[in-house]
Amino acid sequence: MLDNLTSRLSGIVKNLRGQARLTESNIQDALREVRLALLEADVALPVVKELTNQVKQAALGQEVIGSLTPGQALIGVVNRELTKLMGEHNDALNLATVPPAIILMAGLQGAGKTTTSGKLAKLLREQNKKKVLLVSCDVYRPAAIEQLRTLAQQLEIDFFPSDTSQKPQDIALAAHDWARKHHHDVLIVDTAGRLAVDEAMMAEIKELHAALKPIETLFVVDAMTGQDAVNTAKAFGDALPLTGVILTKLDGDARGGAALSVRHITGKPIKFVGVSEKMNGLEAFHPDRMAQRILGMGDVLSLIEEAQRGVDIAEAQKLAKKVQSGKGFDLNDFKAQITQMRKMGGVSALMDKLPAQLSQAAAGSQVDDRQINRLEGIINSMTPWERSHPELIKASRKRRIAAGAGVQVMHVNQLLNQFEQTQKMMKMFSKGGMGKLMRSMAGKFPGMR
Repeated sequence: MLDNLTSRLSGIVKNLRGQARLTESNIQDALREVRLALLEADVALPVVKELTNQVKQAALGQEVIGSLTPGQALIGVVNRELTKLMGEHNDALNLATVPPAIILMAGLQGAGKTTTSGKLAKLLREQNKKKVLLVSCDVYRPAAIEQLRTLAQQLEIDFFPSDTSQKPQDIALAAHDWARKHHHDVLIVDTAGRLAVDEAMMAEIKELHAALKPIETLFVVDAMTGQDAVNTAKAFGDALPLTGVILTKLDGDARGGAALSVRHITGKPIKFVGVSEKMNGLEAFHPDRMAQRILGMGDVLSLIEEAQRGVDIAEAQKLAKKVQSGKGFDLNDFKAQITQMRKMGGVSALMDKLPAQLSQAAAGSQVDDRQINRLEGIINSMTPWERSHPELIKASRKRRIAAGAGVQVMHVNQLLNQFEQTQKMMKMFSKGGMGKLMRSMAGKFPGMR
């Protein structure tokens, strides 16, 4: 989503090469590029004006020290000011109340409230070890209640039943009573939305808020709606005492300006962002990390956290012992690595968090999620014996495997070649050849010698 903004801002570094220090003249030229980049990304005009003024004041006369170029120095200033604009630090959910802590989800229809309610319930259960109850008070949208019920079943989260003949307030109070009696830690209330802000919707959600007195009132907004996201957020902020914002569909192809504008316009922190359609695609929002991603520095911390959550440590240790014992790395292990990558959100999710240069280098290898799926399909088409003894896969077996996976024989050959390269790397690890492995990668990635 933020690729265009990233490339425009990265261009500033090149334009300031060879200059000894930041001056009013070269800052003015650079800020013109910053202003254009932000406006193209659909950032609200008042936000653009404030950000560029803050950057100018902070950068003017700043000495370029050490190995920094003026462009890098200015990007450093922009990074700090972007972080301030988006809130400086992550604001976690406040669940410090007598259980159940009530979270009220508000927003327009189509913003992703119901899906986000399920994602949030999953995150609270897995990361915070909370017992969560989901309830839908949307009695207007066809199948809204059934959608949340289905999500709850898939995620194995408790669900409080309701139907369209009931009043939203009655449903919410009954769910609260149930959650209290059954010792739930958190109650997430999914509310009705409309296609646009109207008085009836605002009156209803105000009544719900007054009856439930939630500790968290979260505004769910679609990042792909651009400027409208900011206007809608302001309308909800005026009507309700919002405690935070959840920005959905940040993985979409829109320009992403809402991420920079919502905090400034509403004064409320962005607490979470939706980064994929998968049920684990909800992340805590860290302004400093988002600023780094916008400026092409990547988000390595989030990548590490994702790996810690997604990787099966026991399986990884088992594989390490197997390789070190000399038993070798076979196609069963190769498939297990593909599965681990999928748990972390797939290739696209990983590349999105890499610094721009590494991401471009990885993109050059032309590996994407569809190819990963194809690799897994080919391995599934093999017999257990073939997976354990890939060296036995010759022409006739390749034809049978290709037919079973619905691919061409060349795709089977490609998989076996990739497997052989991975196998060689694993042998290096097992022989303590980490230094040799790093030398073999020299020149393939920026900064690696």
